[in-house]
Amino acid sequence: MQITNVTVYPLSVTVSERLGDARGGGRTRSTAVLKLVTDDGTVGWGEAFVPGNIASATVESLFEDRILGMDPFAVESITERWFTDPYHYGRSVFVQAICSAIDVACWDIIGKTVGSPIYRLLGSGERTTLTPYASTMYFADSDRPIETPIEAARAEGFTAVKVKIGAGPDDDRRRVRTTREIMGDDALIMADMNGNYRPDQALASARRLEEFDLAWIEEPVPPENLSGYRELGASMTTPIAAGEALVGRFAFKRLIDDRLVDIVQPNLARCGGLTEARRIATLATTENVGVTPHVWNSGVGMAAAIQFATAVPSYPHTQFEPEPALFEFDRSPNPLRSEILSTPFDPSGGTLSVPQDPGLGIDVDESALELFSTVD
Repeated sequence: MQITNVTVYPLSVTVSERLGDARGGGRTRSTAVLKLVTDDGTVGWGEAFVPGNIASATVESLFEDRILGMDPFAVESITERWFTDPYHYGRSVFVQAICSAIDVACWDIIGKTVGSPIYRLLGSGERTTLTPYASTMYFADSDRPIETPIEAARAEGFTAVKVKIGAGPDDDRRRVRTTREIMGDDALIMADMNGNYRPDQALASARRLEEFDLAWIEEPVPPENLSGYRELGASMTTPIAAGEALVGRFAFKRLIDDRLVDIVQPNLARCGGLTEARRIATLATTENVGVTPHVWNSGVGMAAAIQFATAVPSYPHTQFEPEPALFEFDRSPNPLRSEILSTPFDPSGGTLSVPQDPGLGIDVDESALELFSTVD
């Protein structure tokens, strides 16, 4: 089996309302979806979480000649080889995002070829559902009450939510307090600072939030501020999560080895794909660090994250897992998530079913890809 064709769909869409986090926001959602086709007609899909024009140029200039003729079953050597070749920029986020898309597409082909969902190929067969948490309460330009998105999440049946904070301790407390009041005492609540604080600012805010029993605080300081994570880890009582901006297991290893975080969050369309995410999970669970993927992607990247989350080892738990297997479900408007799959994922009712069809278990609507493509 050989790959005979590669197509990049650079996708972009403008949504009705400006939404963002403490670092900023906008109305544009963009990414790139990759399609691989083999000599027997099998199709594999992947996503590169970078702007589409960059993805197209990177594939054309660096990867197309390498991909064509490649055996998709050699997938586990891809990120290993392309991290060091091209040597001087193989570690860049753009190269690794393309590696991620190729890797996931190859796994999709493998699953379809052997007739198995990817999560089973990764060694898991225990989970058939995940617990979605609504990623919501974004910073908005409108005068919409902050209660509105949390009330919507509760009405949809979510039992867990993650809210955006990071604009100051007083505002942080107002947002988290409102969320707890609406969701109730039994709900899991996470808060995302998006790296907008210095360590002293993050700690001041975290202490004001302790009474609300948060499951974790995400990215309290910028991803490159390792000393800040170390300082906060020694002072905060709330668990710390991070990793969405990192690529490759080597970057995650620094967080894990020094126990700078309690939970790592690889993005499957950026970190190196399923192969590298699996290695990250092995490093994390070896040191008893939690693993929950970051998901702010199209329907294709979401499908990859579901397969990965389903296969994450439950170590050190055996019969009983004290916490649900959580999965991030973005609740901002995004047609790239909701309209490019023939059957979009449904998080309502507090449960997310894991696809059982081969590969990623999705049917991509190529007419929708053409609709949202930025290439005429």
